[in-house]
Amino acid sequence: MLSVFRLELPLKTPIAGRELTPKLLVRRPDRTITADDVPESAPLEGHFLRYRWYRVHSYGEVIYCSVHPSERATSQCQSCSKYNTLTAMSYHCSPECFSNAWYDYHRVVHEQATKAAAEKKNVDDELRRYLSSTFGSFFGSVSNPNLSNVSATPNYIGGERLVEVGCSRTYTPMDRDIGHVLRMIPVEGIDQDDGLTSAGSFTLLSYNILSESSADGRLYNYCPPWALSWPYRSQELLREIVGYRADVVCLQEVQSDHFDDFFRPELYKHGYEALYKRRTDEVFSGNVHRKIDGCATFFRADRFSCVRKYDVEFNRAAWYLAEAVIPSDQKTTALDRLVKDNVALIVVLEAKFGNQCTDASGKRQYICVANAHVVNIDQELKDVKLWQVFTLLKGLEKIASHSDIPTIVCGDLNSFPGSAAHYLLSTGMIHPLHLDFEVDPLGILHPKDRLTHQLPLVSAYASFMTRGTGRGSVMHSRRMDCQTNEPQFTHCSRAFLGTYDYIFYTADTLRVEALLELLDLGAALPSSQWPSSHLALMAEFRLSPKTRSPAPNAKRLRLNASTELL
Repeated sequence: MLSVFRLELPLKTPIAGRELTPKLLVRRPDRTITADDVPESAPLEGHFLRYRWYRVHSYGEVIYCSVHPSERATSQCQSCSKYNTLTAMSYHCSPECFSNAWYDYHRVVHEQATKAAAEKKNVDDELRRYLSSTFGSFFGSVSNPNLSNVSATPNYIGGERLVEVGCSRTYTPMDRDIGHVLRMIPVEGIDQDDGLTSAGSFTLLSYNILSESSADGRLYNYCPPWALSWPYRSQELLREIVGYRADVVCLQEVQSDHFDDFFRPELYKHGYEALYKRRTDEVFSGNVHRKIDGCATFFRADRFSCVRKYDVEFNRAAWYLAEAVIPSDQKTTALDRLVKDNVALIVVLEAKFGNQCTDASGKRQYICVANAHVVNIDQELKDVKLWQVFTLLKGLEKIASHSDIPTIVCGDLNSFPGSAAHYLLSTGMIHPLHLDFEVDPLGILHPKDRLTHQLPLVSAYASFMTRGTGRGSVMHSRRMDCQTNEPQFTHCSRAFLGTYDYIFYTADTLRVEALLELLDLGAALPSSQWPSSHLALMAEFRLSPKTRSPAPNAKRLRLNASTELL
């Protein structure tokens, strides 16, 4: 059955004159999830998508916030209400909402209105020109060719009157839509998923969200400044993350202030509990303006509970390594190379859903999730990347392997497919002649044959491609590298196009049931539609009925002299 997995508008506030193309994810019968349309002219197994756009007229004229359109407005800027052009952006849901908007853009708009009035110009016309030049040609009355065959018959749903205004996938709002909520109702004749997972399975999302401190306007100068700003991107990220409805969400590059003030409280509203590991700050300790990010893991409280949390600090491992194997006169140089402030967050979760709360023997069912952000993509640090991945895997072995806990390793590993770190993850060993061994100035990768692990890890995207069939899999495979079976890219900026985000899982205890299909992008990221330079990866897993998961060891993870996590 064809079903709609996610549907939302690309903008928080639709703008008159700017065409809207909704973000749509469809789940095909072969369980792949795609952003491709399924029009009536090219049905899939007899199913297709049909669209209806409505302008909402609520009884009592309920007004919604212009910044947070899902929240009802509690106040209106009286100065903006005097001008037709500004009416749609004059409503706010709280004093904090208005205050943030004032410092972001609202004050400047007031200044433009005052200037136009002082020059005795038509204020609405001047404001429309200013907004168009600043945010693009989004304002003004624009004819809509899609309306020629549209019915104006009102509909009534739950105390609201819906006036149909469009029947194609796209819609261009007009002046008469200002002040009203636009609603897109998908489909006739297909089912809408209430959730991605079926009983006994769960979904996991991994996403590097691009922290505010990393969203440099010089590096991403092709992205409009307003779309690169944190107030805009934070709302788009929240909308995207919530829209995926994953059971476990692993985010990288989450600033500590954004975790406390935004992500944790906002995702709590959607039923998620949160765990966080902030990066250490030895490298940036002298920069008081540097905002430190970290790894954040969220899980649905109705499906999981947290049993254990382990913080992994690679800096600490570096100090132990330096003490153990680096000569005294080389320790400073070695630590300069090894100490990069990277961290990982490991959590052991207990399942609460379906018949998977216990296995066949009555023991509780656990999963272990490692959320990691490895040292940056600099190819001069191949040895450090590999050492960090090896250190993480040895720690996971201590937690998971002896008790057969299903294990997932995900995140931004900053390692290409085919790199030594990727080989270690996917095969458990590295060929001694691998070229990455040529970069090892400290000798930390010797002896080479010790770089092994016993976890039967497999890449979710690679494994699904090798057994995929059907139209969906064919389209998905076009975005995969046929040599490595990994995505062609998970990061897409003008400076770099490539893959270093992954989801690995233990194939003896988990099976991949579905994947979030890779986006077919036509432009660099971030953009006004996609708020990060990375792509989100998501997989649906089913627990193996043979899995046995006794309670995990409660001992705190520490790093000994051999760099193994205990």
